[in-house]
Amino acid sequence: MNKEKIRNIAIIAHVDHGKTSLVNELLKQGGVFRENQEVGDRVMDSNDLERERGITILAKNASIHYKDYKINVIDTPGHSDFGGEVERALKMVDGVLLVVDAFEGTMPQTRFVLEKALALNLKVIIVINKIDRPDARIKEVEDEVLELLFDLNASEEQLESPVVYASARMGISSLNRDVLGKDMVPLFETIITHIPVPSGNPTAPLQMLVSNTEHNDFLGKLAVGKIENGNIKVGQMVAITNYFSQEKITKMRVQQLFVYDGMKKVEAQEVDAGDIVCVAGLGDIMIGDTICDVENVSALEFVKISEPSVEMTFMVNDSPFAGKEGKFVTSRHLRDRLKKEAIKDLSLRVEETDSTDAFIVRGRGEMHLSILIENMRREGYEFQVSMPKVLFKYDENGKLLEPIDKLVIDVPEDCVGAVMNKLGTRKGELLEMKPQGSRTRMEFLIPSRGLFGYKSEFLTDTKGEGVMSSVHYGYDFYKGDIERRTCGALVAHETGECIGYGLANAQERGTLFVKPGDKVYGGMIVGENPRGEDLVVNVCKRKQLTNMRAAGSDDALRLIPPKQLSLEKAIEFLNDDELLDVTPLSIRLRKKELNHEKRAQMRYRKKMGM
Repeated sequence: MNKEKIRNIAIIAHVDHGKTSLVNELLKQGGVFRENQEVGDRVMDSNDLERERGITILAKNASIHYKDYKINVIDTPGHSDFGGEVERALKMVDGVLLVVDAFEGTMPQTRFVLEKALALNLKVIIVINKIDRPDARIKEVEDEVLELLFDLNASEEQLESPVVYASARMGISSLNRDVLGKDMVPLFETIITHIPVPSGNPTAPLQMLVSNTEHNDFLGKLAVGKIENGNIKVGQMVAITNYFSQEKITKMRVQQLFVYDGMKKVEAQEVDAGDIVCVAGLGDIMIGDTICDVENVSALEFVKISEPSVEMTFMVNDSPFAGKEGKFVTSRHLRDRLKKEAIKDLSLRVEETDSTDAFIVRGRGEMHLSILIENMRREGYEFQVSMPKVLFKYDENGKLLEPIDKLVIDVPEDCVGAVMNKLGTRKGELLEMKPQGSRTRMEFLIPSRGLFGYKSEFLTDTKGEGVMSSVHYGYDFYKGDIERRTCGALVAHETGECIGYGLANAQERGTLFVKPGDKVYGGMIVGENPRGEDLVVNVCKRKQLTNMRAAGSDDALRLIPPKQLSLEKAIEFLNDDELLDVTPLSIRLRKKELNHEKRAQMRYRKKMGM
């Protein structure tokens, strides 16, 4: 296709500001679906986990035909833990749609993604979304975005970025904040006029940077990227190299080519510079590699992906119930799967340890690692993980530095005191506090480790009405000790099956995580103790059968329903002497040392400083 008629854009925003809904509507009005076709919400969120959680995890490509133009669109994640997906997607585009909620305004991730786009000198179109909200603050939010551009030292041209007012839910857009509009035509027209034609020379030697890879059961690995220069044909011999190891060159033949048409891939024989293409037949090609002309090998530089800030230890399951529920249970299975993930996800790092059964996995946050854990258990893997820990650094003077997050919280007025009190104990530093109607928005700088385990407390303190989001801010001096958990654990005394009689006695000690019939083993955590210390309880205890009767002994047992732990809540609960068993069917918390006597000795030695 003529390069002049192509536009490449990425849609970037903070989580829940409406990126995927906007792509949905652009696809609908761009004629991707038949008129009578039933189209669900968030059609781009094809992954099961994405649909269940209502978030975008992986960046995805699609294309829209408007008039005689082809608009390649990349839908990117909004959660800061998946920032690596955003960073590499920006290498394929010439401009971005910055989507901002008309009520929430600029949030931490808005700043992060906009900063990355400005650093690559991409053109920006500001989309104020959800203008149909009754509490929309359109003018104030527009000013906030302009202020953010000033803060990020945007160029004069970037400061004059056009603003489009839209409601993705209603499928409308307008260039006038006081007029609702009828369709997405104003946004399409702004994309055509403001986003530049892709750079590159179709007659120059071939250069294509691989920004993503996909897997096809029949074709193997597909390399996805924008052709920077030249053109690529089926059957052509190409050279594969990398900016950081240019002396290593591999020659391969292109087996098949695909371009995006709507949400499908369509086979092509030849594709010119400026378009986004999928190439099959290049073996084990990696993200960051450059596909070149064999006579003119010249690698392109890939974007530097932000470093991980959190680590967890993944290890082979050695609990008494090991190997009963999983399909892949050995250290070889675990190593291969983690290495495979590290190749695909550039934000992830995997390191070997002294033990052949344990691996250190580093990521961008708790959610980043919990999504990996959830995907692995759904694939049939069985393993254990440790408590998440932040990655510390040292400055040139040898002083300890720790990662700091910028936290934005939006809560009802009557919850402000409780939230500030909790964040104060977690070393949070208040930056700004301003009322927004009946709610209050607060901004904090807080150590990343101070947020571990806080989300469930926050939802309890705000009665489920609070909204919180954070993004990595930088490194600062160590802020001192932070108590991770105020409650203790109720630990199962022996291996067996939970019995109502034993549970009735144990529930007087705290909140249980198990119900009658559940299988437990000695050293497994079956509940939480509000008194702050670990307590061994016998949930398998049976009532002795005798011929003696006593008043009240046969009263019906009243069991309190157990607390259901999701994967995220279980990870939040973990302490440094505990592990999480993860299998396709179960999530079990346990002590690292299952023997009660040895655990008591270890506590005594720690208390005495031995």
